[in-house]
Amino acid sequence: MRGLLSSVALGFVLAVGLVSAGQSVAAKSTAFSQSLAVAAAEDEEVAAWYRDTAYDTLWTGPEDATRRQALIAALETAGDHGLPVARYDLAGIRAALASARTEGDLGRLEVKMTRAWLDWARDVSSGALDPAKIDSTIVREITRPDPYALLRAVATRDPATVARRLLPDSDAYVQLMKTRFDLEELIASGGWGPQVPGGALEPGATGERVVILRDRLIAMGWLSPTPTAVYDRMVQNAVMNFQRAHGLPADGVAGGDTLAEINKEPEDRMKSVLVAMERERWMDIDRAGRMIWVNLTDFSAEIIDDGRVTFRTRSVIGREEMDRRTPEFSDMMDHMVVNPSWGVPRSIIVGEYLPLLRSNPNAVSHMQIVDRNGRVVPRGSVNFAGYTARSFPFGMRQPPGDNNALGKVKFMFPNKYNIYLHDTPAKSLFAHDKRAYSHGCIRLADPFDFAHALFRNQAPEIESEFNQTLKGGRETPVKLEKKVPIHLVYFTAYPQGHGVMGYRRDVYGRDAKLWSALSAEGVVARTVSQ
Repeated sequence: MRGLLSSVALGFVLAVGLVSAGQSVAAKSTAFSQSLAVAAAEDEEVAAWYRDTAYDTLWTGPEDATRRQALIAALETAGDHGLPVARYDLAGIRAALASARTEGDLGRLEVKMTRAWLDWARDVSSGALDPAKIDSTIVREITRPDPYALLRAVATRDPATVARRLLPDSDAYVQLMKTRFDLEELIASGGWGPQVPGGALEPGATGERVVILRDRLIAMGWLSPTPTAVYDRMVQNAVMNFQRAHGLPADGVAGGDTLAEINKEPEDRMKSVLVAMERERWMDIDRAGRMIWVNLTDFSAEIIDDGRVTFRTRSVIGREEMDRRTPEFSDMMDHMVVNPSWGVPRSIIVGEYLPLLRSNPNAVSHMQIVDRNGRVVPRGSVNFAGYTARSFPFGMRQPPGDNNALGKVKFMFPNKYNIYLHDTPAKSLFAHDKRAYSHGCIRLADPFDFAHALFRNQAPEIESEFNQTLKGGRETPVKLEKKVPIHLVYFTAYPQGHGVMGYRRDVYGRDAKLWSALSAEGVVARTVSQ
């Protein structure tokens, strides 16, 4: 096919007698330039490129065969990356190459191929979607490639190398793509077999439902082939391993939540993987050195050093209501505060506390009323009933203490969303497997150990110093000498090491929205036969 593609345009321009030795034929044709200019007029960046290059060709000249081949090869992989294949119209390009008969045809084809290149290059390197338009709580800053630079690169360098270097190079992306291929083959071969019917199954159970559970676990790779019809120790261990990989309590009982995950079909997992690949394309981050990784769907916070998890703790994230969901973004952590006071966010003051204060001025007595300068205002001097949510001029603050909502320490990466990591007195919430209870900030189960791990390289005696500061009771900021990147992410499918893909529940429904948007653009959870 590549030989045909490289010869069609060349054969045409030879037929019309336009070739001059050492020159780009179509670039010298007024008809070609005019048709190209008209076709490019809707896109100023494309139009500017061709004006600057005197309407020279990138794709359709006889000397452009290598670029044509590289473009076709790149577009052929779009489906492999879970990209919207129809957006690049490879079939239309092939048809136009085969049917071009006039200089006008070639001018229009030239622009069509340029737009396909720019669309593919942008999508594969930084994502096919604008997530903020789909969900306002996805506020990730996405770095898009410069179109002019993309054209200059493919015009002046080896085009296949340019295309290859646009691909995400993270290990996670590579593993997600491998899983996508594996799932594709699995779907084509019929999946994991029948779903497990009925209610919970426990160790010691027997019968047909246990056989179905056993066979499904074997098909998924969690259990070695066995003829047993008993929920024995091997089945129990397989269930426990499955539970760990899916963020469920590893109790070895195939209860409601566990069976719901076991009964998910490969097509469901494929959607999670394709959305995760799109999310990875948004993550233009340096993975060397140290970073903090908070996967909201996993209810966890990790410190990662050079790709290795060196500390991990459970977390509580924002509640499921839209205005309480923890947003996704990246920032730089620069300090912690020991014995923090809590400056209550305005939304909580007017939405939760002011109605109580209007009924009872002594309500929420553990909170201080403060003016714009942070000075404490006596409650008796305030007529709370005289204010509305819009007119209330005061702030509220909870002083440091054992019952402070932020606990004994908070970790700051100043941002406009007022999100940070912190301790909490509500320790019982960490016993739940699904932990979406906060107003939006991230609560840590082991905040002191997190502080020790975070500052140990900077201050070898951090534990004794930290404990001494805690005992002092005063609000004390402690600066990180080197800021640490922190990434609040939302992956329902993510590699967990040793070739295991972990899956999590879509707690906020964000992945469902993203899949709907990808599907609307033409992405499919396709099988090998498609």
